[in-house]
This record gives sequence, structure tokens and C-alpha cells, in this order.
Amino acid sequence: MPSLQQLRYLVAVADQLHFRRAAELCNVTQPTLSAQIKELELRLGTSLVERGRSKVMMTPTGKEIAERGRRILREVAEIHTIAKAGQSVLSSVIRIGVVQTVGSYFLPLVIPDLHRQYPKLGLYIREALPDLLLRSLEEGALDLLFFPLPVNRVELESQSLFREPIHVVMPADHRLASEPEIDPVMLRGETILSLEPGHRLHELVRKISEDYGVELSHDYEGTSLDTLRQMVATGMGLSLMPALYVKSEVAHQDIVVARPFRGTAPSRTIGMVWRKGTSREAEFRLLSTLICGSLSARATEITVLGDVSR
Repeated sequence: MPSLQQLRYLVAVADQLHFRRAAELCNVTQPTLSAQIKELELRLGTSLVERGRSKVMMTPTGKEIAERGRRILREVAEIHTIAKAGQSVLSSVIRIGVVQTVGSYFLPLVIPDLHRQYPKLGLYIREALPDLLLRSLEEGALDLLFFPLPVNRVELESQSLFREPIHVVMPADHRLASEPEIDPVMLRGETILSLEPGHRLHELVRKISEDYGVELSHDYEGTSLDTLRQMVATGMGLSLMPALYVKSEVAHQDIVVARPFRGTAPSRTIGMVWRKGTSREAEFRLLSTLICGSLSARATEITVLGDVSR
């Protein structure tokens, strides 16, 4: 039978389609990984990987076995989690995924309180695009996501944390910079800059632009909120940015300013997402309560949606 280590190597090769990158991911040398894959093929009596000069491909059998291997490794990880859960609450590492438009501006608000109350809790944090994070959660590579909601996947469960208003960001010398609030009709004739497709925020900004009848730029798109802010500063257009980013990176700027919308502002909801049936669900719900308590004290710009009781 395959060993768990061999299954880990096979899954890494299936994910990376590159032996060197798979070996780096597994913290072993490439010859070691290659030898173990070859040994696995000999044990099973079938080819799993097609090795070419320029690329690596999985055979149909290799793809199926790698997929089943992911499930096995996920179940083994759950066994470890169950054992640790019997020791104490929030005392081990949680592997967290977070979208790039949330992590740097949300986590500093909650980590100090979490560390003070649960000093043994470790957070392994990975930033990535939404589709990659969801896939990593479903495959067991991550335990929990801080993520824009809703998430409509039957194998996943979510808990809302907060609703975050969207602000208009513009150059400090823009004609609307003197306005305390922005009515959507004021944006007519302006160009809105957004993140590139693949970000959830891109879809939200696109929808807001359509609803308000504003032109969304497709020629110039940002790879991060920081690059968007710099593009706005040069007068290439306006942008729509979430409140926590504004609080962290825009409020103290001289070259760009942010203004709220008048009336009911467009917003996004950020929450926690985990696999249904995970043995850590009780821990995650406790974590949600702790986070909401920290946010209610530290971030008045947002609306806390979860339980804030301590």
C-alpha cells in the first residue's frame, strides 16, 4: 500500500506539475521525491506521472489516485486535529487563507487580542486569489478562510463577521474632494479603476459601476489596492475601496482622499468559511466571537454582524 508520505509527494506533483517545485513544497530534495514517486508506481504497478523534458503531466490513473490521496491526507489531518482538540481550546495552529484585499487591514485589528487571550494559538496565514483559497480549503491544505460572502459551495459553511462600506477614493485636487459625501450621480463622466479580474472586489466594483452608470476602466487595472491608490494619485481615475483599507492606507495620505457615499453606501460582507463537519467547528465559532468583540472596539467604520459576547 502507498505510504502517507508518498501520497503527499504525489499530491504535490499533481498540484505543481513540476518536480522541483513539488520537492520544495514538501521540503525534500528533488531526487528524493522522484525516487518515492517511482517507488509508488512500482508498488501500484501503474504509471502515475508522464515525465517530459519541458513539462510534467499526470496520467488519468495518477489524477484519480492524487484526488483520493487528498481526501486521505485531509482525514489524517482531522485525526490530528481531534487529538489536539482534546487538550485545550485554541492552543494549536490554524491554517488560514485570506484574500489580498482583506488580510493586511483586518488581521492587525484582531491578532493582538487573540494572542493576549490565547498565547498558544498559532496562525499560519496565506494570501491568495479567491479561487485558489477555496480550492485549498476544500482539499484540506487550509483550515479556515477570512473571505467575502456569500460562498455557495455545498461542502463549506460560513459565519458572517462584519459588513464593510465602500468609499470613493480620488486625487486630493479632484473636483469632488471638497464634498463631504458623494452622491452616485456625481460620478457621472468619471472613470473607475478596479483590481484585475479574479478578485471578488473587482466583481463588486463592476456591479456598483453598472448600477451607478459609471465607466469602469478595462485598459488599466490594478494588481493590488496599493497599486490602485498610486494610479488614482496620478489622476488616471477614481476608485472604490473598502473602509478598512481606507482607514489603514488612505486616511493619512496627502495625495489621495476618500469620501463615503451619501445615503445607503454599497458594501461587502466579510466572514469565516470552513469545511462542513470539521472537528474544529466549535473552536472556529469561538474565534468568530472573539474577533467580533475586537472589531467592535477597534473598527467603528464597519458594522459587526456576529456575536460580540466574551
